[in-house]
Amino acid sequence: MTDGKRTPWVVGVSGASGTPYAAAVIRGLLAAGESVDLVVSRASRLTLLDETGIAFRDAHWRDDLAAWLERGADGRPVTFPRPELDDVRHWSAGDLAAGPSSGSYPVKGMLIVPASTACVAGVALGLSKDLLQRVASVTLKERRRLVVAVRETPLNGQTLRHLVALDEAGAVVLPASPAFYAGATHIQDLVDFVAGRVLDAAGVPHRLYRRWEGELGGASRPREASGD
Repeated sequence: MTDGKRTPWVVGVSGASGTPYAAAVIRGLLAAGESVDLVVSRASRLTLLDETGIAFRDAHWRDDLAAWLERGADGRPVTFPRPELDDVRHWSAGDLAAGPSSGSYPVKGMLIVPASTACVAGVALGLSKDLLQRVASVTLKERRRLVVAVRETPLNGQTLRHLVALDEAGAVVLPASPAFYAGATHIQDLVDFVAGRVLDAAGVPHRLYRRWEGELGGASRPREASGD
């Protein structure tokens, strides 16, 4: 049951490659003082294990999430400080009776990072085969913000049609496409750019990347230290 005060962002993690994107978004939300409800799909647990070596377990989700958020995009452990997870809730992907499965459960919106083409199809067609898809469907019907960070390439016509359907339904379709004008010098900078664009779409303040200011050559200037 909700206490009536907590209004989280739901972060859904699907099975596409790109678990560092999800970690960066979660770190950004927590740094901004936001509450997080986390849904990790079954397929994404295999991707997470492959990309980080972390086995995400429902019974030990707090320890596993902390290890995930500490890890850098280059795979190095303890790159980031151990996060405070007091305002994070985890819901099993198979729990269709979870709080966020209902429109009466108060949330600010949902961020699907990364979103596989299978996830995109399921949400576009309203399948609700697991909690991640169900929460996305609820987010759309309640007219809340839904950001879909699709991370697949190339995209076929069927997936493109699904993405158009999501756009027409009110979702923000945000390809996980890093830019280089921010002066990236490390893989983490490219990951943080995408994560920052996701947070921009959600209206959450952050300092994950250098913003374009209308002057050429900005990428060559020293980057200010992030406040996150």
